[in-house]
Amino acid sequence: MEMKLELVAVPVSDVDRAKEFYVGAGFVLDHDHTVSEEVRFVQLTPPGSGCSIAIGSGLTEMEPGSLDNMQMVVADADAARADLVARGVEASDVDEQPWGRFVYFSDPDGNKWALQQLPDWAANA
Repeated sequence: MEMKLELVAVPVSDVDRAKEFYVGAGFVLDHDHTVSEEVRFVQLTPPGSGCSIAIGSGLTEMEPGSLDNMQMVVADADAARADLVARGVEASDVDEQPWGRFVYFSDPDGNKWALQQLPDWAANA
C-alpha cells in the first residue's frame, strides 16, 4: 500500500501574520477559506513540494510554535539561504555536517524549519 504525506498542520497564533510570512518566504498560497466562525483553513505549498502546510484557526490543538525541525530538501543550501535572506527571512548560516548542509529558520511563532542539501553520496543513491 502506498501512502503519501500531503498536508502538515502548522500551529500559529496569528493566521494573517503567518500567511504573510510564508508567502514572503516563497510558499505558494493555494487557498484561504473561512469555513465557519471557528474554522479558517489556509493551505500553502513550498515551491516544488508535493506536501503542503495548513495554517489557520480550528485546525489543530498544538500550541503555536510547537513544531520543531520541519525539514525540506533543497538542491543548494547557499542559494536557498540567499533567497530566504533576500525575502527578509532571518536564516542561519549554512551548517556543514557529514550528512548534509543545513539552513535553519523559524516562522513568527517559533515553528522551526530546516533546509537540507543532501551530500553527493545521498543525492546519487
